[in-house]
Amino acid sequence: MTLQLIDISVSDKQAHPRLAGRITGHVRAVLSESVGAQEQTHDLNIPVWADVADGASDADIEMAMMLKAADIIARLKANIDPQPI
Repeated sequence: MTLQLIDISVSDKQAHPRLAGRITGHVRAVLSESVGAQEQTHDLNIPVWADVADGASDADIEMAMMLKAADIIARLKANIDPQPI
């Protein structure tokens, strides 16, 4: 089984209502899963948050959010990939 990230983008983002410097939102991730000859595409909407410095650019904020989502995907892959014996 292989699981590959084929697309990632920020769907939405907004300032946290109570925590200054925190941005919350969702990241859309498209994964391709191959099991033998079968291939399946998964479209995920991952809730994420990031703490950012004052004056951070939109590009920096979106990169922080996508990195957070990529970390979540990496943990997911680590938990479902068969472990070598």
